Amino acid sequence: MRTDHIKTYPTPTIIDIEASGFGVHSYPIEVGVVKASGERFCCLIKPTSLWQHWDPQAQRLHRISREMLLRIGQDVQAVCHQLNAFMSNETAYSDGWVVDQPWLIKLFDAAQISMQFRLSPLENILNEGQMALWQHTKDSLLAKQAQARHRASFDAALIQQTFTQTQHLVALQYHSVPTN
Repeated sequence: MRTDHIKTYPTPTIIDIEASGFGVHSYPIEVGVVKASGERFCCLIKPTSLWQHWDPQAQRLHRISREMLLRIGQDVQAVCHQLNAFMSNETAYSDGWVVDQPWLIKLFDAAQISMQFRLSPLENILNEGQMALWQHTKDSLLAKQAQARHRASFDAALIQQTFTQTQHLVALQYHSVPTN
């Protein structure tokens, strides 16, 4: 196998969103972003008056209560302005694009603010080798963490580390295969 067929990407900006539940009535409650530079953004989101759905199973996963959001969450307009400023026309990647994209749309729609950055599926920049190594690598990195917590900024950093590590492992595999 030849190494010149491996497409590599720079470390991507990763976004992760925690939500009130798993269905169509769920809404974003926390957003976390980690840029390639390591700079982070994380914010709890105060539910709007129209956002009433709450799933106790989701709360057990992320450990964020609705009461906490109402007490210390930021309103949707503030979150959207901060996200736009932090992202400044960049592309962020999500490993859960199919749910994160609708939650971002719901957030920005509620704020009546235009999203000034792009969200793309992480799969758009993963090669087959990375996909094959993904879950094992992510589990291994998670096991090395002193305190694993299912929160948006922690998950975004873990996804970014998994991307970097799988890309490195794939490059090592290709370099160890003799070429003809």
